[in-house]
Amino acid sequence: MPSGMLNSPLAFGLLAMVAWGVWSVVAEVATDHVSPEVAMVVSYATGAAIAFGYVLTRPASVEFSTRGLGLAALAGAFAGVGAVAFYVGLDRGSTGVVTTVSALYFAVAAVLAIVFLNDSASLRTLAGVATAGVAVWLLAG
Repeated sequence: MPSGMLNSPLAFGLLAMVAWGVWSVVAEVATDHVSPEVAMVVSYATGAAIAFGYVLTRPASVEFSTRGLGLAALAGAFAGVGAVAFYVGLDRGSTGVVTTVSALYFAVAAVLAIVFLNDSASLRTLAGVATAGVAVWLLAG
């Protein structure tokens, strides 16, 4: 693998994909041994500690603004709602359905980016969103 590939967005995207895939299965197993609420808090506290360690050790300076911190807090609120929904879903149903449907968040992000951030609405993007909608319909059974 070329050395530049290890530092590419694709490589980090693949790492995130694998990490989140493993996380979702381990989270399901955790809820067999502790309540979903405890599993969620421990999982996210551990993730926050890793993120904090990354920020403290990265070579570049950390930049922030009041607006940026507010938007990050708002993003965190939505992430928190998603985390609660995810763990409650694991507790009440199929890991395959909960993880697959929740992983389709990209479709929501794509639509919101088109509407609010003026991202381009290519035929390929719209087809991907439509396909995600079909996947949810199929999984809903």
